[in-house]
Amino acid sequence: MDTIWLTGAQWLAVLRIGLGLWWLESWRHKDREGWFERGTGIAWAAGIAAEHRWSAVRSGFQAVVAPRPRAMAYVVVYAELALGLGLVAGFLTPIALVGGLLLNLLYFTLMIHDWAEQGQNAMMALISVVALFGMAWQSWSLDGTLGWF
Repeated sequence: MDTIWLTGAQWLAVLRIGLGLWWLESWRHKDREGWFERGTGIAWAAGIAAEHRWSAVRSGFQAVVAPRPRAMAYVVVYAELALGLGLVAGFLTPIALVGGLLLNLLYFTLMIHDWAEQGQNAMMALISVVALFGMAWQSWSLDGTLGWF
């Protein structure tokens, strides 16, 4: 593979780090007080799920998220932080990439009617797939340094 400036593995590391920074920005801009104290994030998602065109999304939300809104708020917010840190540092990278892919697919499905959300989540999912199959932890990562994966 011919590349300019960096090796192929290094370009994949740039892609991985960029995705991690994207997750960190998603975490950073969340109103954590609103999410944790007032339940704003889950309440917003509940409104979207209640009007969703697919009954599986409505019933799935009611079965999994609605009974435990506070816990789910912590899961969502800290999952984004963990994904961002893991991808930027290259720590447990394949796990972070699969976890991020699953979270993006959940977001994509919930927000199926919102073109902006679809675009963002589709691109983040695509980057996750490319980074996973390109083994983006080979360069500039703790996983590479430790010889993991």
